[in-house]
Amino acid sequence: MASIEIETTEQFEALVATGGVDLHGARMQGLDLRAYTSTLLALDTDGAVFLGCAMAPEAALHLQATGALVFPQVPGVPFDPYRATLYSADELYEGLAEKGYPDTPDAVMYDWYRDPDSQQDVFHTLLRSIHDDAMSDALTELLDGRPVVGVMGGHALIRGREAYAQAAHLGRTLARQGLVVATGGGPGAMEAANLGAHLADCRDDALEHALTELASAPSFADDIGAWALAGFTVRRALWPEPPGLTVGIPTWFYGHEPPNVFATHIAKYFANAVREDGLLARCTAGVVVLPGAAGTVQEIFQAATPNYYAPGDAPPLVLVDREHWTHRLPAWPLLRSLAAGRGMADRIHLVDSIDEVPALL
Repeated sequence: MASIEIETTEQFEALVATGGVDLHGARMQGLDLRAYTSTLLALDTDGAVFLGCAMAPEAALHLQATGALVFPQVPGVPFDPYRATLYSADELYEGLAEKGYPDTPDAVMYDWYRDPDSQQDVFHTLLRSIHDDAMSDALTELLDGRPVVGVMGGHALIRGREAYAQAAHLGRTLARQGLVVATGGGPGAMEAANLGAHLADCRDDALEHALTELASAPSFADDIGAWALAGFTVRRALWPEPPGLTVGIPTWFYGHEPPNVFATHIAKYFANAVREDGLLARCTAGVVVLPGAAGTVQEIFQAATPNYYAPGDAPPLVLVDREHWTHRLPAWPLLRSLAAGRGMADRIHLVDSIDEVPALL
């Protein structure tokens, strides 16, 4: 058979129920197959791949002996390197209210990542790479065929400020136009854009209420736990059914910046370079850049590079806040110099207000 990913036991049962016994090319990912020992012993699994699947020892021995490639589960690490799905905020912040942020899965994985022994252990670096590849695979499955707009901006933007509210309104406007809003998944402008997209299907006053409530915990820098709990309180009160799809793509490389709780799907990476490329490469409808600092400047030129070399049309790149990008951090003049005489010149824009953005995408 052609390569096919099997990510649930229901899919596995359906595949076997077709009557075929040849699983060549099948990729089983993170399944609990302990109840399927007799089934596995009867299948032709030559050329199949089992990624972190739980199974009886005799089944694992049979699969390896008959040509399957079996990647075992990995004990002793605080994450599943083979996971088939993206994270949710509930999963990353599990136990927050009872134990505090330092004991949440997000914080535990950050501590594991920062541990010197983990940093220098070739096995651990391999596990991080496998995990990040699994994130990319799940992200592709989620976004394939969807128009995605990236909203970039600084993490230092705090709740309660007018600029935060503007970023939230932008996220809502873009989502209401049928675009999937994707951000770096952290606080500040990223959270605001995810918040707006998250509430796109709610009444207009829901966003105003959310902005007011969130201002009670303005910054993650003061207390990550209180900051995240305020987000969960707003989310429980206002989450539509179903919630608006919006994606956050953060990284444990910047683990001091916690993920925001308003992204419905979170692709969190260990490697920041892979994360940045994965985020920007999926922004098929364009990239909007709100004021930020070093990380945001990096994203501007990482987005500009494929645009510079693109032989034909490429998604637009829109910088918001003329004063910021021409005087405080003058990225715009360099961007214009790069674009001179190239097709890219018509695909980059500098605007004063978020109200000007939607027409350029």
